[in-house]
Amino acid sequence: MGLPVLEGLRSTKVKGGELIARMLAAEGVKKVFGIVDGTYLGLCTGLRANAIDLITPRHETSAAHMAGAYARVTGKLGVCMASNGPGVANILPGVAVEQAEGNRVLLITSSRREGITYPDRGGAYQYFPHVEVTRPMTRFACAVPSFDRLAEIMRHALRQCFEGRPGVVHVDIPESVINGARELDPSWVRGPAQYRSLEPVEPPVDQVRAAARMLAEARLPMIHAGSGVVHARAFEELLVLAELLEAPVTTSWGARAAIDERRRHAVSMIFVDAVNRARTESDLALVLGSRLGETDWWGKPPYWGRPSEQKTIQVDVDGDILGNNRPVDLAVRGDVKLFLRAVIAELHRQRATVDVSKRRAHVDGIRAACNARRAELDDKLKDVASPMHPAHVARVCQETFADDAIMVADGGNTTIWAQFFHEVRTPNALLGTAKMGMLGAGVAQALGAKVAFPDRQVYCVIGDGAMGFHPQEIETAVRNDLPVIYLVLCDKQWGMVKMNQQFALRPLKTLVFKSLGPDETINTDLGEIEFDALARSMGAHGERVSDPRALRGAIERSIASGKCAVIHVDVDPVKHMWAPDLKTFKDMHQEPVE
Repeated sequence: MGLPVLEGLRSTKVKGGELIARMLAAEGVKKVFGIVDGTYLGLCTGLRANAIDLITPRHETSAAHMAGAYARVTGKLGVCMASNGPGVANILPGVAVEQAEGNRVLLITSSRREGITYPDRGGAYQYFPHVEVTRPMTRFACAVPSFDRLAEIMRHALRQCFEGRPGVVHVDIPESVINGARELDPSWVRGPAQYRSLEPVEPPVDQVRAAARMLAEARLPMIHAGSGVVHARAFEELLVLAELLEAPVTTSWGARAAIDERRRHAVSMIFVDAVNRARTESDLALVLGSRLGETDWWGKPPYWGRPSEQKTIQVDVDGDILGNNRPVDLAVRGDVKLFLRAVIAELHRQRATVDVSKRRAHVDGIRAACNARRAELDDKLKDVASPMHPAHVARVCQETFADDAIMVADGGNTTIWAQFFHEVRTPNALLGTAKMGMLGAGVAQALGAKVAFPDRQVYCVIGDGAMGFHPQEIETAVRNDLPVIYLVLCDKQWGMVKMNQQFALRPLKTLVFKSLGPDETINTDLGEIEFDALARSMGAHGERVSDPRALRGAIERSIASGKCAVIHVDVDPVKHMWAPDLKTFKDMHQEPVE
């Protein structure tokens, strides 16, 4: 018989992994994404003990994308992990993308035991300097040197997660710390309010008043929404201000989901000429949570008004980007949601008399231009040949899935077709990698979104090239009971690359014949993967369609299956290459010149 454990002599030791899990639980974390490994077994057991679900993909980079999508659609912290050496190497692409897209992700990695790393003693197995590699691509990266620094560094990392522009924060922890145990210091476990501010940054009152005056006095104000609107969950406030001001709303590509595009003030990114008109005819631009990056033309003429003729108010939680790419007349550091609420209240308080008739007519004119362009695009839907025109896919999805379904777009030309024939009807229900254009990320993004909202439909429109990066995650969806539906547009080529090559190598022949033969381009053609059969081999539902009239039925059967489904969609390879507004996307990579 064992000796009885006397009360008061119970061990108060805690493993490093358990300490981490307690801190995550205190922050409200419920889901963590990563592949299990012995180097952080102490963390895995700690997660379970603290009612945190560990969801394991088949590849570490998918864990980063799942965490990023989860963070994006919920507004919460996305957490992922990777094991030392090869695990960290595998997650690096995901780290680069989630940082670039500005998603709030905490990456926890294991490293080899204390004493043989940082610096490498020479020949340490499965070791490379993780932090030195991730530091340039993260908001913050730090190695924990010892157990007694673990809680302190985790607190600092969590502060970094919630301050400023969202991005990836990396903490690298020796396996001897994660799996080792130490006597618990009560000060290690604290509530979030004891180590970071829980309140968003309030914009200065005098700047709010100045902004309200400028917006009221402007002839034709416009609003440009960036990803900061999405992260601040300022969807309702954005719409209220647009209606109050009678101002058109444009967005960055990354923030297209900031507004219901059926609203009359919304000017979708796909209506390029209307967007340019909204931006150039305005005498005041209110820029919310946007860096005014390259695909925003850097905020420069001729796609925006000249700074001497168009005033600019820029609002962002990150003070470093204010006035960077475009001169501004009022630079406001603060949370976008709080700013919008304060400006709306101030406009009501000032009771400014504004003649909105001209503004209303201006908005109506822009809306008419959007509708005219929509009709031009929809003309492609008259093509019902087989293999199908790619325009049908996003449109049939829109007609079949619920309005609050989350769509993920992934691929080159596939993303363009998906974006141009999709209409945002629920804010924050569109995902992609607008800045990086990362092929294959959408496979895992869809899973992360489904984990976040198990009761909402989630589907991914993806190219066959992009799906080829991470098809193994179909099994992840099956194993975790995540009934995501993938529609794989198959043209058996790197379509966007092929189009660029054709114009570079034989432009006249390309214009006349629309496509060149395999011998006239360089390695742009692919073999076929039967994605429906591949899906069935992993336990998912599989369908294959070529006729656009059969697509809706395939989607309905996939939904009815109640499990992950893959629809192999044969699209016309030539029509697929000629995606809408290709020249506009090419021009975006050039410096704007009046």
